[in-house]
Amino acid sequence: MFMRDRYLRQMGAITSIALVAGCGLFSSDSSDDRGAIVVGTTATPSTLDPAASWDSSWELFRNVHQTLLNFRPGASEPEPDAAESCEFNSSSTVYTCELREGLKFSDGHELDAQAVKYSIDRIKKINVNGGPAGLLGSLSRVQVRGDREVIFHLKQPDATFPFVLSTPAMSIVDPEEYPADKLRTDGKVSASGPYTLASYEQGKEAELVRNDNYEGIADRRNDAVTIRYFTDSSKLVDALKAKQIDVIYRGLRASDIVDIHANDDEQGLQLVENPATEISYLVFNPKEKWADKLSVRKAIAQIIDRPALAHNIYKDTVEPLYSMIPKGLVGHTTGFFDSYGSPSASKAKQILLDDGITERVPLTFWYTSDRYGSQTKPAFQELKRQLEASGLFDITLKSRPWKDYVEGYQKGEYQVFGRGWFPDFPDADNFVAPFVGEQNALGTPYESPEITDKLLPESRKESDRGAVAKEFEDAQQVLLEDARLLPLWQGKQYVAANEEIAGADRSIDPATMMTMWELYWKTSW
Repeated sequence: MFMRDRYLRQMGAITSIALVAGCGLFSSDSSDDRGAIVVGTTATPSTLDPAASWDSSWELFRNVHQTLLNFRPGASEPEPDAAESCEFNSSSTVYTCELREGLKFSDGHELDAQAVKYSIDRIKKINVNGGPAGLLGSLSRVQVRGDREVIFHLKQPDATFPFVLSTPAMSIVDPEEYPADKLRTDGKVSASGPYTLASYEQGKEAELVRNDNYEGIADRRNDAVTIRYFTDSSKLVDALKAKQIDVIYRGLRASDIVDIHANDDEQGLQLVENPATEISYLVFNPKEKWADKLSVRKAIAQIIDRPALAHNIYKDTVEPLYSMIPKGLVGHTTGFFDSYGSPSASKAKQILLDDGITERVPLTFWYTSDRYGSQTKPAFQELKRQLEASGLFDITLKSRPWKDYVEGYQKGEYQVFGRGWFPDFPDADNFVAPFVGEQNALGTPYESPEITDKLLPESRKESDRGAVAKEFEDAQQVLLEDARLLPLWQGKQYVAANEEIAGADRSIDPATMMTMWELYWKTSW
């Protein structure tokens, strides 16, 4: 089992030294002579256009684009970024933001209220299947007043709307460079974020350099970051140990986490654990034979052994999850455990027999080969083993690289497929709303009027997000009874880095994206 006691003692010692030193142990001044900090990841963008993306592309967007609101390190609520101020009216149906004065895109073009309206409107107009238009379900229209005031008119009160505006999907783009009715396809970015995209090679590398026109809340501690994309976790870790990269975020295998934790001093590395609410789950496509049968879905829910998956494959760096809302958020339940208890092939067999199914059920499970790290393949092999050991299923496994994988599930090509979810914002709403309705992040319509027309609107009227447990518990009961989404595990986010890198403990925002500007080289005092 992965134990964190030694790591926590080390961090406590470092904190104590820093407090005694008074002046601090490290300087955050950038060290240009060392060059760009190189970050390695398996989270390759599927697109460079924010209007198309509700996926890992956000990691890049967070650093090169700007949103009206954003998060400071450790914050639980967003604050103005491109905006100077934002507020609801008394009925919480109108949200008004006033922009900072004198904002510009990196190319020098003016960033005004009209640019914000243009950016939001094109998301809805282009309306990519499985894209971010699904986040704007409560938005009626956008109005501008003068050069700096943007007014969002909502269909009903929505306390989560400021969180939506903080997501990279709502990145402000240059109207002169992005078509209003189609996606930009020239492989370039025109933005106003902390960095500009100096160069980009799909699936290989992104070079980020400081944007001198940026005005916002990001306190940049370096001048340049290079992001290198890997498809194989072992090569990613080898590159870190060989000092070819300086930081790893996304893509660490469980064995890598355990190894670096145990041998960080000898290897000249550090492992930083960041609190997060990452989840992994299965999606059943109701348009596909067998996957559309409730009895089949329930039988699978009855067989899957989450503790075995967490222990045997992930070395206890994740924990079993029995609801779509993870621990730590209002509304978390253990519904799948309460309903199904311990894994049981005999109970699963009876579920199928009651529906007249007597033969082994053939299903194809899909996973992405390069998005969530090399642990994904053995995890799906373990699921196959568990299901076939019951004598009730024949499972075929297939995979695709992330970019092709996204296109496949958006077109409804898969019977059953795996997804991970890193929250768009830290609220239970974001573990329910993205998966239901005609437009959702999965590209497979999921009609659930009880959730979309009643429970979500009711919860969004409440500005006190700690007071909405009942609505989300009820929503999860609906998800449990449908069994179209099957939660597997909840994980934490780990950053591995060269011991000369500082800021890794502050670099992961509440939406579990890396804010590259927090990283810097340690310097002696």
